[in-house]
Amino acid sequence: MHSEKYLIVNADDFGQIAAINQGIIEAHEHGIVTSTSLMTRWPAAEAAALYAREHPKLSVGLHFDLGEWAYREGNWLPLYTVVPLDDVAAVKKEISAQLATFRRLLGRHPTHIDSHQHLHLQEPVRSALVEIARQLQIPLRHFTPGVHYCGSFYGQTAEGSPLPEFITVEALLDILAALPEGLTELGCHPAKEADLETMYADERLKELAALCDARLRKFITKANIQLCSFRELEGFTHERVVDE
Repeated sequence: MHSEKYLIVNADDFGQIAAINQGIIEAHEHGIVTSTSLMTRWPAAEAAALYAREHPKLSVGLHFDLGEWAYREGNWLPLYTVVPLDDVAAVKKEISAQLATFRRLLGRHPTHIDSHQHLHLQEPVRSALVEIARQLQIPLRHFTPGVHYCGSFYGQTAEGSPLPEFITVEALLDILAALPEGLTELGCHPAKEADLETMYADERLKELAALCDARLRKFITKANIQLCSFRELEGFTHERVVDE
């Protein structure tokens, strides 16, 4: 597989609100999104799961949600928190609950796992998700050998300053042109409307427009990039699921 270019386009936050569901569905049906990560705690999760069960070509993983923070006036402030991140027992219990909810909603294991705002890059979330990835033999974002994660298609700096030029069609074409050989997961966050209290709102509409632009498919075909999903890769990383 590593002698050619393979691309998974994964949309985060599936199930958070109806507008995000609609954006991800549109980007899957009319754009280049092949995969998504489900947030199980939110009201639109049931509708997202229903769509996923009826459209098995869309690979669905689990987007573990333990809270969200916004950078305002020089400080990171919580928009909401699910459990205290320094409480190891509470973190593990919540992670187990979200995995159980995913299984109830989808009737199967996730095809991959990651986390909201990449909280699994730090402890204790990291160790907990590493263990789940090993048990289920599925990819964990940033930690699976042979799967390169690209987060360049994002319209803000880490502190929330706008970077609109990063979520244009031209920017996305540049990302595709620079893809390395092997397998890349490209993250994205499309939505149909910006009606969510979050740092990242209006940018989601611009992402959706770019992801559905017809020039992308033409370029992908010309560049011999193979669009695929995590579902198609079952067993690809079975020997070394997570690299510490």
